[in-house]
Amino acid sequence: MATAVTLSDQRPGLRAWEDSVGLPFGELVSRLRDILGVRLVAYMGGVKSTRPVSEWVAGQARPGEVERERLQHAYHAAALLRQRYDAATVQSWFKGLNPSLGDVAPAQMLADGAPLVVAGEVLAAAKSFAYVG
Repeated sequence: MATAVTLSDQRPGLRAWEDSVGLPFGELVSRLRDILGVRLVAYMGGVKSTRPVSEWVAGQARPGEVERERLQHAYHAAALLRQRYDAATVQSWFKGLNPSLGDVAPAQMLADGAPLVVAGEVLAAAKSFAYVG
């Protein structure tokens, strides 16, 4: 007898994580763009113009593996924060110097750091901001 797996929103941030790993890449970028704006997505995606972001959404191009990971982690944090705050607040959080991150902006950490090294720190800071204040 097979057991059905039911995903639950009982744990804070679970939906954000599920979407960050389960959404088709174009949809993930589209949602991230809606929350953070196209320029911030382009910055974290490692491109100098916004055109590639539109191409990623349309499925006409894909960034490299490292950039995809950065955007997945950015979406995870953004979606988690978006559950509690409006898009303008989430944008400000990503751009602002964050004392939990050594006074570095989360967007800069994700754009410049190795995704697996910095993602945990950024997500911990996002959870702290969202659930502790």
